[in-house]
Parts: sequence; structure tokens; C-alpha cells
Amino acid sequence: MVIPLSIGLFLLAALCEIGGGYLVWQWLREGKPIGYAVAGAVILMLYGVIPTFQPAHFGRVYAAYGGVFIVLALLWGWGMDGTRPDRFDFIGMIVCLLGMAVIMYWPRS
Repeated sequence: MVIPLSIGLFLLAALCEIGGGYLVWQWLREGKPIGYAVAGAVILMLYGVIPTFQPAHFGRVYAAYGGVFIVLALLWGWGMDGTRPDRFDFIGMIVCLLGMAVIMYWPRS
């Protein structure tokens, strides 16, 4: 699998997990209608399917995905709630993406 497609799958999975979780959050914490929870649950189910298209084994895919999730969760909070990441958040994001790249894409013999 080419790396750009793999990265696209990671991004799509993260958007589904964060977006679905955000909709459930809105229902429970912000008093939005039950439709938010239902839509969130469907989107979260998609999150469970998307990583299966990655070529690596479960542990590697989900470990690497953790780095993507961390970055997108901080960016989501910035975009949706206006909480801008500070410089240490940005440093952490870089570290997470580097770790993700090593876990998923480092050449193996």
C-alpha cells in the first residue's frame, strides 16, 4: 500500500472517531437532541471499520493511529471549541507523528 493512501485512511478514521465522539459529547454534555448520539454512534462504527483496510497487523495499526488521533484531537478542539494548542502541544504533536511514522512506515526486513 502506498503511504499517501495509508495516511488518508488514518485521517479518515480519526475524523470518524473524533467526530462521532464529539456528536455524543454534544448530546450528553450540551443537551443536543438524541439524533446527535445516533449519528455519533454510526460514525463511530465506521471508525471501527476503516482501519481494517490498513496493510499492517492490528497492534501496529492501532498504535500508529494513536499518534494521528492525538494530533487531530488537539486540532479539532482548536477548530470547534477555540482552544488553541500551545507550543508544548505542537511539540507533542510532532513527536507523536514521528513515532507514528516509525511504527507504521519504517522499512523492515
